[in-house]
Amino acid sequence: QVQLVESGGGLVQTGGSLRLSCAASGRALRNYAMGWFRQAPGKEREFVSGCSRSGFNTYYADSVNGRFAISRDNDKNTVYLQMNSLKPEDTAVYYCAATVWVSTVEASKYDYWGQGTQVTVSS
Repeated sequence: QVQLVESGGGLVQTGGSLRLSCAASGRALRNYAMGWFRQAPGKEREFVSGCSRSGFNTYYADSVNGRFAISRDNDKNTVYLQMNSLKPEDTAVYYCAATVWVSTVEASKYDYWGQGTQVTVSS
């Protein structure tokens, strides 16, 4: 098993940046493909970004492509989500998730989840 803890959320103005971190404990993170999801009030959880076990392959939702960047440091057991040019519509709770399969947009395919970190973008 792996335990995931997100950090780095907060309040930022439109156009600002934040970097989220997802620290893993337990089984080594290199055994998992990773994903970042978000959930805004009254909305379903949606895929934001994902990466392969090595981090070589990355994937993004159209809404964040070009603004967000996912990366991972397997030696530090940590995955990151760099978020630039933030917009009010990016406001949500952000979750990282791990899967023993390949990174996918389907939340149901992920085996482990963090508790989430709040990101609020003010206009």
